[in-house]
Amino acid sequence: MPKFSIIAIDGPAASGKSTLAFRLAAALGFLYFDTGLMYRAITWVAINRKLNVLDEIGVSRLAENVQIEVLPPSLSDGRPCDVVVEGRDITWEIRNPDVEANVSIVSAYPGVRRALTQQQRRIGLHGHVVMVGRDIGTVVLPEADLKIYLDASAAVRAQRRFSELIGRGMKVKYSEVLEKVIERDRIDTNRDIAPLIPAKDAVIIDSDNLDADKVFEKIFDLCND
Repeated sequence: MPKFSIIAIDGPAASGKSTLAFRLAAALGFLYFDTGLMYRAITWVAINRKLNVLDEIGVSRLAENVQIEVLPPSLSDGRPCDVVVEGRDITWEIRNPDVEANVSIVSAYPGVRRALTQQQRRIGLHGHVVMVGRDIGTVVLPEADLKIYLDASAAVRAQRRFSELIGRGMKVKYSEVLEKVIERDRIDTNRDIAPLIPAKDAVIIDSDNLDADKVFEKIFDLCND
């Protein structure tokens, strides 16, 4: 029986936090909740309703009024969870290119972040959840039972992302991947709203010299000691 009910996992881009969170949730029988899915969902709704994603006021109002549910997976089609809006399963629709191209715009709006933080808290406070993002332990769920901050150097994270992309058959240069990782770090750590920082009571894990299995074992042991 795990001794924690609400687990928050934060960290920079390409740190492996989503993989860790998914594996941990499966092992504990908890809901896996990547908060990035909500930003994708509201972006999809805006596009589907033909709302200009550059309309910050309109998109923020939309986020305040559309309820998004993140639920355990209902189908064995590779999904980590269900994303449902007004009774419609949009789990795979939020991965389409239009959403991909616009989600960074939508997720930067303060009004959208405030509204979706409240929705994330609504789901997270039910417990039995592993929630992953960049501001879970500091903003979304500061009362989480266990807070993990998974870190690694930019060079290591870039190498992991580079290997992943090459494995998918994509033609990329390591230098370009590293540049993007560094730039994402700069944006995440310097934004005015919910900057990327470890919670004061987070367990910080540097995975530079740990593979995914070792990281999982360390966190799983924490949950069951």
